[in-house]
Amino acid sequence: MGLFDDVSRLLEERLDEFIKNNPHLELQALLDQVEEQERDTTQLISSLQSEQTRLESEILAIAEDIQKWHIRVNKAQTANRLDLAQAAQEREAALLRQGNQLWGRMEGTKKRLTEAQNLFKQIQQQKKELKIKAEQAKTQSAASSNTNTRGWEEGQNYSSDRYQKEYDPLEKEFQQWDMDEELERLKREINS
Repeated sequence: MGLFDDVSRLLEERLDEFIKNNPHLELQALLDQVEEQERDTTQLISSLQSEQTRLESEILAIAEDIQKWHIRVNKAQTANRLDLAQAAQEREAALLRQGNQLWGRMEGTKKRLTEAQNLFKQIQQQKKELKIKAEQAKTQSAASSNTNTRGWEEGQNYSSDRYQKEYDPLEKEFQQWDMDEELERLKREINS
């Protein structure tokens, strides 16, 4: 197992290094995760909406049954059939309890549906932010690779003034740091 662990650790280090050098790929991986969360949330919303519709139908059916048994209670009492009136009242009470339970489940489903819809909006916002960041990272990566190779490809010598304006290592380092901080913030938002 020691060799396997060493190889695994080496691969993880290489992957981390590669991703650090290619932040747009890390953003793409995060974007893929967010899109998966978006699909899962969409399925959850659909499922909760179906459950809410089913519960509403059951509640309406029970309400009709309650009305029917209430009429029967009155009819039995009017006819002085107390044995039937008592049984009808018990049935009506049982239906009321069942209706109350279904009502509670429906309210819980509505609450979960609202939470899922809010989560969906948050996921869409994160997705939008990640797309913007991914485009910025791609642009920066492309610009960086163009800047790094332009002098070689064109055979130009950079004067110190031009070097300062076009490729400032300190500026690049701060941009990378800002991007890494933003990535960490987005990761925390996604994982929370």
